[in-house]
Amino acid sequence: MERAVVDMARDAAIRGAALAVVPVLVWLLIGSARRRELGRALTSRQGVATVVVLVVVAVLVTLPWESDGTQRTEGEWQTLQEFVGSEVTIPEEAADVEVLATGVTRSTKRLVTSIASSYERGQAFYAEAATEAAGLELREPAEDETVVVVVSDRHDNVGMDEVARAIGDAGGATAVYDAGDDTSTGESWEAFSLDSVDASFEDLDRWAVAGNHDNGSFVRDYLSDLGWTYFDGEPVEGPGGSTLLGVDDPRASGLGDWRDQTGLTFAEVEERLTEAACAADEDGERVATLLVHDANIGSSALDAGCVDLVIGGHTHVENGPTQVVGENGEVGYSYTVGTTGGAAYAVALGSKLRRAAGISLITYRDGRPVGVQGVTLQTNGRYDIGAWVELTYGDEDPEGTDTTESTDGTESTDGTGSAEGPTGSATDER
Repeated sequence: MERAVVDMARDAAIRGAALAVVPVLVWLLIGSARRRELGRALTSRQGVATVVVLVVVAVLVTLPWESDGTQRTEGEWQTLQEFVGSEVTIPEEAADVEVLATGVTRSTKRLVTSIASSYERGQAFYAEAATEAAGLELREPAEDETVVVVVSDRHDNVGMDEVARAIGDAGGATAVYDAGDDTSTGESWEAFSLDSVDASFEDLDRWAVAGNHDNGSFVRDYLSDLGWTYFDGEPVEGPGGSTLLGVDDPRASGLGDWRDQTGLTFAEVEERLTEAACAADEDGERVATLLVHDANIGSSALDAGCVDLVIGGHTHVENGPTQVVGENGEVGYSYTVGTTGGAAYAVALGSKLRRAAGISLITYRDGRPVGVQGVTLQTNGRYDIGAWVELTYGDEDPEGTDTTESTDGTESTDGTGSAEGPTGSATDER
């Protein structure tokens, strides 16, 4: 509505300015001598015809009768609950919504009823999933360890926030990473999604980056004001005494301390991120975790051997942790968390899961990430619990995992596993 009013006002101002300025310019350009000649010519038959044509053209240009297409229909306004009847219970938040009932077809009523019913089933699904999550048998951290719960690609699915928090609590998490794509467009109307994730994790230490769908600066600015830590190109203190570095996705929001430099490509940001990580490593402040939206942007830093772990999302599918031996002989890992919102598209709002939802737990000890565990909530409410994958930084393979050769010739570790879920036996289907 705001855009429509602004557009109407702008169009009216432009037309008004044109109608006001054009006659004045014509009057000045013609000059006094020519105006007298034209005045005499207007009294002729040809002059009168010319004036009529000009008036008709002006009317056609301004289109004073142009309709906005609105049809006014007399009818009875009903509350949404009255409109759908007792078939479903309308959420309290929509209690004041009214519908013009006259002329409404049976199909329209079924559509509205279906939307309300879908929302109701979704609420029940997430509430049950959160309850079940509290009893998951996850790896318990030792006294000298710190656990971080990782969410990514929520895409406005606020229903999963209580589930992610319950999983974090079950795993002993005291901090949270948000790898971006909290919204679908980054617009201010999606502030409800940011309020939800903030409320769910408000008592934890919180770090975040903006994803490619978090367009513009709104998401970053809004969550920053709520106390989430974003990055400006310099390493910061992370969980468990670790060093943390991150960057917003260059395809959407800011670019760390390069935000004022517009037009940087994905590869250029990757290069600068690598330089920052390696500079910190040379100064004796090795980056334990590189938090990004797309793990590919941290590939060069891993190849250089300057970071321990790169965490991202973006693909909506869990992948890794994949071991990488850097040029300097240092070992690092790349890990991608699945879509916490269960998003098949850019928005996942208003119903139960449409695809499997992923949440991950990262364990830190002595300032370094030492383990990863993924938890997947399937669309049928079943939990699949991945094995806790140990991250080691010597020549040996991580304990308890299988090391396989990937298609590009790099070494990767299979971190999937199985456990008894709350609603049935979990499998290795990822």
